Amino acid sequence: MMGHIDDPCAHCEEMMQPYLDHILNEEEKLEAEAHLSECDWCRRRYRFEESLRVYVRQVVTEPMPAELKLKLAALRLPLE
Repeated sequence: MMGHIDDPCAHCEEMMQPYLDHILNEEEKLEAEAHLSECDWCRRRYRFEESLRVYVRQVVTEPMPAELKLKLAALRLPLE
């Protein structure tokens, strides 16, 4: 009977955030990059996550217009 074979895409999913945070050790980093180089699905996912992080950083550093703050405040529902 064959042993359980880990799904490389599921493993890549687990490694995605640590990879983007640059906290993987060298072996894990090489493993992640090898998978990204051969798997189009995970590569697209990685590019999306990377661009999302760039977008979030830009949004956080740009001051929010007062008008937008008012609109967002109006959407808040009081907690009961």
